[in-house]
Amino acid sequence: MTSWKEVLRDEIPAEMGNLIDIYEAQMELRKQGKLDDKVFAESRLRKGVYGQRYDNGQRHDGVRTRELTFPSADIVKGPDTLWDAPGMQRIKIPYGGLTARQLEVLSELADEYSGGILHITTRQDIQLHYVHIDDTPDLMRRLAAVGITTQEACGNSVRNITACSLAGVCHDEVFDVSPYADAMTQFLLGHDDVQDFGRKFKVAFSGCAGHACGLMKMHDLGLLAQTREIDGETVRGFTVFVGGGLGTVPHQAKVLADFVTEAQLLPLTQAVARVFARLGEKKNRNRARLKFLVAKLGIEEFRELVQEELKIVPPDERHTDYMEGLDDFVYRPAKAGMALNGAALPDGFGEWYRTNVYRQVQPGYSTITLHTPLGDFTAEQGFQLADIARRYVGDNIRLSVEQNFVLRWVADADLPAIYRDLQAIGLADAGAGAIVDITSCPGTDTCKLGIASSRGLTAELRTRLIEKINLLPDAVRDLKIKVSGCFNSCGQHHVADIGFFGNSRRSGNHKMPHFQVVLGGQWRQNAGSYGLAVGAVPAKCVPDVLEALTERYVAERAADETFQTWVKELGRKEIKAMLQPFTKLPSFEENPSYFSDWGDSRVYTIDDIGVGECAGEVVSLFSMEISRAESTHFEALLALDDGDYTTADHNAYKAMVLAARALVRTKFLDVGDDYNDIVHEFRSRFYDTELIYDRFAKGKFARYLFKRHDAAPARINEDYAHQIIDETQLFIENVHSAEQRINGVIVN
Repeated sequence: MTSWKEVLRDEIPAEMGNLIDIYEAQMELRKQGKLDDKVFAESRLRKGVYGQRYDNGQRHDGVRTRELTFPSADIVKGPDTLWDAPGMQRIKIPYGGLTARQLEVLSELADEYSGGILHITTRQDIQLHYVHIDDTPDLMRRLAAVGITTQEACGNSVRNITACSLAGVCHDEVFDVSPYADAMTQFLLGHDDVQDFGRKFKVAFSGCAGHACGLMKMHDLGLLAQTREIDGETVRGFTVFVGGGLGTVPHQAKVLADFVTEAQLLPLTQAVARVFARLGEKKNRNRARLKFLVAKLGIEEFRELVQEELKIVPPDERHTDYMEGLDDFVYRPAKAGMALNGAALPDGFGEWYRTNVYRQVQPGYSTITLHTPLGDFTAEQGFQLADIARRYVGDNIRLSVEQNFVLRWVADADLPAIYRDLQAIGLADAGAGAIVDITSCPGTDTCKLGIASSRGLTAELRTRLIEKINLLPDAVRDLKIKVSGCFNSCGQHHVADIGFFGNSRRSGNHKMPHFQVVLGGQWRQNAGSYGLAVGAVPAKCVPDVLEALTERYVAERAADETFQTWVKELGRKEIKAMLQPFTKLPSFEENPSYFSDWGDSRVYTIDDIGVGECAGEVVSLFSMEISRAESTHFEALLALDDGDYTTADHNAYKAMVLAARALVRTKFLDVGDDYNDIVHEFRSRFYDTELIYDRFAKGKFARYLFKRHDAAPARINEDYAHQIIDETQLFIENVHSAEQRINGVIVN
């Protein structure tokens, strides 16, 4: 049988083909035990080949699966382990741009290798799950033949570069950022200066300041389109932001440069990368993102380092060569623009038109968003959508950061017809960008770090919201909900009006899935501000919490008052009181349904929690002690709201010490109130012994306490207070988990 390598030899770019050949050779060496585990782990991750979890009891019908778990990036137990279970393949789609043929090939690969399901990510990538590693080289070759790479889709590298899905058709943009995102993608892919990072590096472009399409303020490097009048000419350029990021503790990006010209864009980016590679953390991966380096140095010192580095960046003709092709970056609509006439409209068209259709700046054309629940679509839908695209828009397909399809350059006269065609393939749901369009990470479905079922909760919330969508006022319809399965914010819960992230609590001797409620994030203004956690509620209570929040918002809001402003004015004390009725935990005997997660009938557990002796009296003491820590953390939140950042820091630090004391007293009742004694006992009994460690944090959150205990902050401002409050919340959650793991939780 002729191999795909031979079949596609003349269609694969030489450099891409060579990289795939090297990867395939490394696979063979790894099978033979001749390549170090960690070396191959980094290699496959840089090719976008991930492991995924299989303990959630869910499978796609007909998919080849085996019972052993695909290994993590860090641990490979033997030469055959990698081939014992399928994993996930991430595929880079720069700025979300796809052609009809590329979509067709992606659908072919899903149909043949991954059970027929494709997933759109919040970075405009495509992911295929349940792909066997033996199939990945051929999969990569078939993608390369149509101009798609998986190179550096993961690993310590520059991830997929994102951009506004409306770039080039938006009324408010300064200019189209698409060709700049494309140029930077090509320039940085495989570049020597981006191969020695301690962690990943994310870049985003935005064409305007006001909308959320680009979200550049939550990125390592964010580029905002600007123009300046220089010597009587209008010059294109960018305001450059650095050091943003969500993750466990979010950081707001800082302005590195008010304006850099398009000719300076790539050299400056290269200089930033070189500084990050040289000075960024390498040993402690939990502190290895650019945001930590910027926070450590301060933006002024970081700016000086970049400027000095810029002076020694080697000359490269590619720094400016791309500018000669900017005018070649043109869109070719499938049809001429024509106005929507007075013909009869299909049922449901009006609501779909209201939520899913955007009138382009180009007369006679519209952009439509295909609401794709959970970011999933089938291979069959992909084939049919490729045909629809050819018929109506040509190759003008984009993916959005809200996990949806975007079809651009639809002639207005064709809107009723394309709506009917999308109805026929199940992709004509209204509500794109509305409250029913909920962003979710994979959670416990396939992610090894998932604590609670983000997708299960999202599906339940969406079902309930759709049932009453026509009864919801506009103020609620436009809210953003985002759900993460753990604290890492892959579901972007920090920038939602209402966000949720998974955690757990204990009732009696059983664990119960919970979600922290995060309120007040700002989606607009390119992720203008981050929300904060206000309390954890059982997973099964989340729909009721959402209903209570939205109903009260509608009842109390002033005219045109945003949800973010309403939350701030309501205040955290009142919000906490509002959530209080939902936080009461029934026993397992009283209501066993609370001890199962959404979409999973089994009794909830986390697979790394061991069986231990039950110590009821100590548990009771711990519950009282930890409540003091949580109350003090709440006081820190109130101080932050009042602008008293010194008190916020004091209370956050105190809350961490109290949480540590709560855990220490489960083993050593005689510890007193002296902070030094508490931290010493905590370190020796739980950190040095690794009892505080779990597979999610590896002691990371304990180090938040040690860092603050060892040295008071040099600068106390709003950003710092926000960060230490987030760190405290994560430390308290870690203490909860450790107590459950150590002191006798029954695992079912």
